[in-house]
Amino acid sequence: MHRVVITGLGAVTPLGNDAQSAFRAAVEGRSAIGPIEFEQHPDARVRIGGAVKGFDAAAAIGPKEVHRHARFTHLVFGAAKEALADSGLRDAGYDPERVGCILGVGMGGIEVIAQEVRAYDRAGPRKLSPFGIPAAIPNMAPGMVAIEAGARGPCFCVASACASSAHAIGEALESLRRGSTDAVITGGTESGLNPHGLAAFERLGALSRRNDAPDRASRPFDRNRDGFVMSEGAAVLVLETLERAQRRNAKIYAELAGYGSSSDAFHVTRPSEDGAGMAHAMQLALRSAQVAAEDVEYINAHGTATPSNDVAETRAIKRVFGPRAQSVWISSTKSMVGHMLGGAAAFETVVAALAIAHGVVPPTLNLDEPDPECDLDYVPHVARERRLRLVLNNSFGFGGQNAALLLRAV
Repeated sequence: MHRVVITGLGAVTPLGNDAQSAFRAAVEGRSAIGPIEFEQHPDARVRIGGAVKGFDAAAAIGPKEVHRHARFTHLVFGAAKEALADSGLRDAGYDPERVGCILGVGMGGIEVIAQEVRAYDRAGPRKLSPFGIPAAIPNMAPGMVAIEAGARGPCFCVASACASSAHAIGEALESLRRGSTDAVITGGTESGLNPHGLAAFERLGALSRRNDAPDRASRPFDRNRDGFVMSEGAAVLVLETLERAQRRNAKIYAELAGYGSSSDAFHVTRPSEDGAGMAHAMQLALRSAQVAAEDVEYINAHGTATPSNDVAETRAIKRVFGPRAQSVWISSTKSMVGHMLGGAAAFETVVAALAIAHGVVPPTLNLDEPDPECDLDYVPHVARERRLRLVLNNSFGFGGQNAALLLRAV
C-alpha cells in the first residue's frame, strides 16, 4: 500500500486568496465575517457572511469562460492553479491518464439555477442560457480543473454536504494507495453565499443572526452560540505517492496517512446526540493510518457553532480519546472563516497541513463562555506553537455523513 503525501496547496477564501496568506490570517485570529454586500429581500433575517474579496475570476479562468460558469467553479479554478504551480505537477512527467481529479461540492451553482428559473418564468424556454446546465452541475468543478491540468485519470465529484471535500480527499487517498493513480488533484469548493442560499439555510434555522456583530457571530463551543455563519471559498491539494514525490525532489507538506467514513443513520440535519457516528469515522481514520489515539496532538474540529454539532463532536472526541481528550488541542477554523460548506473540509485540510509544516495551531475565536458540555481544550483566542506529528481533521455533513482525515509529519 503506497504512502501518500501533499505536495501542493491552493486556496481562495474569505481569509485570503492564497493558501499561505489565508493560513497566516487564521493563525493571527482574524475574522473574515462581515455584512452582506449583495441585495437581499426586505424580510431576510441573516445579513452577514464570509465573502471572498479581491478575487479576479476572469483572470483566473479567462474572460470568455467566466461567463459560462458559476462562482463555485471560478473559485476552485483559482485554488487549483495555485496548487498546481506550488506542486510543480505540470512538469513532473506523469502519464496524464494516471493523474486524477476528485473534488467535493455540496450544492453547485444554486445562483445559476435561480437565475434560470426566473428567466423561464419571465419569458419562456428560449430565454434559458445554453450554458445553464453546465454552469450549475457540481461535477463541472473537477471537469474544468481536469481540463486545465490535462488530467485524464479518474475525474468525479463527491457530494456529501459539509463533508463533501473530506470524502473527496479521502477517496483520492484510496486511489493512490491502491495504485490506480500516480497523482490526484483534490479538495472542494462552494459558493452558497447568495440571496437564495442564505435564505434557505436561514429557514432551516442553521444560521447565526448576530447581524450587529459579524466578527463575533461564529462561536464554536461557546455557551452563547446560535448557528454557523455562511461563507464561500475553495481549497485544492495535490497528492502524490511518497516514492514518486521524493524521486522528483518535490516539496512535501505532510503525509495524508488516514481516512475514515461513516454514517449516523439518525436524522436529516441533526447529528446523533451520542456522537457515535462521528467517533466511528475518527476511529477508522486512526486504523487506516495504523496509529493510536494517544498519538494525536491536534484536532481541527468540524466546530460549526450550531448547538447540536458542538456537543455531539465533543462527546465523539471523548469516546475516541478517553481521558486523554482533555489534553488534545482542538480548534475550529470556522470561527474565523465561517462555513464554506463543500469547500470547508478542503480548506481545513490545508490548515492542518500548514499547521504541521509551521508548527502552529490556529485558535478558536469568540470562545468567551465555554458551554459546560463542551469542556475540552479548544485553543481559545490565541494560536499556540508546537511541533506536530499527527493531526486529525473532522468533517460532518447533513444526513449524518461523517469523514475524518489524519495527517502526519514526514
